[in-house]
Amino acid sequence: MTTIGILGTGRVGTNLGNALARAGHQIILGHRDSAEAPGAHTDPAIQYAPQAEAARTAELVINATPGDGALERLSALRPILNGKTLIDLANATADGPDGLPTGLLYPGSSLAEHLQQALPDTHVIKTLNTMLFTVMTDPHSLAAPPTVFLSGDDVAAKQTVKDLLADLGWKQEWMMDLGGIETARAAEAAILFVPHVIRAQGFRPFAVSIAH
Repeated sequence: MTTIGILGTGRVGTNLGNALARAGHQIILGHRDSAEAPGAHTDPAIQYAPQAEAARTAELVINATPGDGALERLSALRPILNGKTLIDLANATADGPDGLPTGLLYPGSSLAEHLQQALPDTHVIKTLNTMLFTVMTDPHSLAAPPTVFLSGDDVAAKQTVKDLLADLGWKQEWMMDLGGIETARAAEAAILFVPHVIRAQGFRPFAVSIAH
């Protein structure tokens, strides 16, 4: 069992928290504003706390906050995150009037790279950002096998993340290690497919997959 701090209590963070709790982990969902803190969770394996406390208490931290403010938000937690693995799920985009991505905030780079630069003593791993949030915790829901990509510089941290992905139902052969953190720019650029996919087929579960 791992104590996991999930920064963000929206659909992505809550969905992941519920699934990881079912897999036997202790979850702390970190909220930004104590005035808007949720009440006690019905599952004793899930607690709520301010984001700084969630990150401090956790052995491993997941960034499920909006990508446009994630760099500033997590940079402020640098002392707390030192030595920890940070799983970054966010996509940093400029959005159109319909709320769908129109461009990247870090063209030629990535949010994950900026996080790693701002948090040099933290092991940043980019993953799970190339799919609808429901697929993160239910990869078997798709008709074809999905692919989950991993980018990061620390081998041990990557293995920890792979173990968590397995807890969520991801098969080893569906996991693709792209290499160092600089490869996250490719995975993050995949978000630009999303508005076109949604307009073409509606809001249905999907993931970017590599077919062999």
